[in-house]
Amino acid sequence: MMAVAAVTAPKAKGEDFVEVLAICDETLQSLGQAMIAYGEESGKVNFDRDGKNVLSSDAVVLIGLKAPNTCGLNCGACGYELCDEFLGAPQSHGEFTGPICAYRLLDMGIALGSAVKTAGLFNADNRIMYRIGVAARRMGLVDWEFVMGIPLSVTGKSIYFDR
Repeated sequence: MMAVAAVTAPKAKGEDFVEVLAICDETLQSLGQAMIAYGEESGKVNFDRDGKNVLSSDAVVLIGLKAPNTCGLNCGACGYELCDEFLGAPQSHGEFTGPICAYRLLDMGIALGSAVKTAGLFNADNRIMYRIGVAARRMGLVDWEFVMGIPLSVTGKSIYFDR
């Protein structure tokens, strides 16, 4: 139902670049280990903490953007005055690939919000984690430009708080 909520969430100009993938079992365990390893390699904080959360989770829903076009509004929110300048800009390849149209990022944010709202309606503990997306891209689970993960847990107390 989280995937349904993300896929059917409103999108700018009705154009859909949002992708969704649910993972569990061995793939989930590999993801958690990859998060911990990346934190150790990069020295970036909290990849270990969030990786341990993923290892203790029942599932993870990935939500991201694949090959998002601009909306063509020339709004400048991406840092370029004109969408044509944005389209000709060199791609950055850090933890995520950019630049990305601000309206497409809003689309993804609405999809994430719709998915976590749906999880909440079913009382499944969840949290949006950017670090999951970094590891998912590095492992090759997805080839999306930008991705976040939503781990899910069903326990007597949320494992995502008081960490």
